[in-house]
Amino acid sequence: ENGIMLIWGPNIKVFPSNVFPSTRWHISGVVINSTQIAILLLSIILMIALYIFINRTKIGTAIRASAIDQDAAKLMGINVNGIIIAIFALGSFLGSIGGLFIGIYYRELYFQMGWIYGLNAFIAAIIGGIGNIPGAMLGGMLLGIFNVLIAGYVSNTWSEALTFALLIIILIIKPTGILGERVAEKV
Repeated sequence: ENGIMLIWGPNIKVFPSNVFPSTRWHISGVVINSTQIAILLLSIILMIALYIFINRTKIGTAIRASAIDQDAAKLMGINVNGIIIAIFALGSFLGSIGGLFIGIYYRELYFQMGWIYGLNAFIAAIIGGIGNIPGAMLGGMLLGIFNVLIAGYVSNTWSEALTFALLIIILIIKPTGILGERVAEKV
């Protein structure tokens, strides 16, 4: 954040409206635009690609093995340090795509634009189950619906506080998340 602020300054940078033109449709009182549809479709494609990458490739198998037991993965010939670097690169790539989607949707860029979305993504992953891609998707959908209901029926100012309250309740009731599985700990 601070590096971006030093390079481009703290002021908001606005996308010109002709860079990503958007068409609006009115369906039963709901306004949907082409930018929302494009972001939704690209997000679904990225989630499916990530799921296939993690579950159907050799690197994905190495990632899962390293996540379960690094020592056993090393004994099987997996370069665990290389896998960790690959995970950071993959996470950075997906995070930058998310930032791009946010910038395109709101048509503006600024140095602190992603922190609340990153925090919500983390909360969604915890709610769905850490390490479970379908769980993270489910957690994201449930968190989004929860936030919309809070904004519509309570107040938008309470949205973040009630999101954390939901997180605490989920952690008390089901600490592994909705689709998470309990893993035996090694001592």
